[in-house]
Formats: sequence, structure tokens, C-alpha cells
Amino acid sequence: MTVQPENEGITFPIKQGSSIIAGFGRGSSELGIPTANVPINESLNKLSTGIYYGWCRLIPVTTQCDEIRKRVDGKEVLFNHGNNLTTDEVRVLPMVMSIGWNPYYHNKDKTAEVHIIHKFNKNFYGSKIEYVVLGYIRPELNFNSVDELIETINGDIKYAKEKLESDEKQGSEYF
Repeated sequence: MTVQPENEGITFPIKQGSSIIAGFGRGSSELGIPTANVPINESLNKLSTGIYYGWCRLIPVTTQCDEIRKRVDGKEVLFNHGNNLTTDEVRVLPMVMSIGWNPYYHNKDKTAEVHIIHKFNKNFYGSKIEYVVLGYIRPELNFNSVDELIETINGDIKYAKEKLESDEKQGSEYF
């Protein structure tokens, strides 16, 4: 399934960190596959658009209080800065990351979205995230239906889990 990205010369792992920002809310509401959106920075912008896999961990920002902010679509959401995360939710977890334009949704801006492979109890907008990208899964694609998109994302998740199960470091040694 792995296809090499167009931009050769990128070496993995790539370790980054940032705050989690609010996106469009489509991952949770429409797809059932919530994402932690992170700002596109120079390093991420150098990567080919597509789907990547790796490890991540969330870091609550305990100095911040809950606040309401508006998402890109204008909907108000609670930024709790990860202060409600459980011990199980702040451990190193597997992830898949989409970098690109989301052609199915006709995005005008390039985005980076991390799907953490774990079921969370509450949102964690505003918390910090550290992630390490270990490899490339596939290029960004357009889809004929939301069902086709969901099926492909679930295939990406399955592929990432299989690749990460064979990772001798098992995530924690990257952080």
C-alpha cells in the first residue's frame, strides 16, 4: 500500500509539537473519525500532501481555564486545554495524519489533521500535542462519496496499526 511521496529527501522520523486548534468539526460529526488539527508549519509544508503514520501524545495546559472559541465554520466549541484528559489519554498513542487540501471538501487552505487512534471521553481543544511522523501511507485522494472516504480512512488506520505494531520503539522512546 505504501507509495513513496513525490518529494524525495525527506527523512523520518519527523518530530514536532504544537497546540491543537479547532478545525471544521467534520472528523467527529460527519465521519466519526475525530481529528486533532495542528497548524501547518514550514516543516509540515515541505511534506507531500497525503496520509502519514506515527506516534503522538497529548499534554494538558493546566495553566489555562476553559473558554469558548469559534471554529472555522463559526460554531462555538469548548477549549478545555486537555484538562479533562485521563491518565490513559495522555500516554503515547498511535496516529495517522492527513496533510493537504481535503479535495472531497474543497478546502481553500492546506490543513494538518491528526487522528489519534484512541477513543476519548471529551474534546481536548487547546491542549498541546507532540507527534512523531514515521512514514508515508498514500497520496491525498478525492472520493465519490463520504462512505468511500470513511472506508479509505479506516484502511489507513488499519495499515498504521500494523506498521506501528512492528515498531521496535513502540512510541515511548521517541518522546
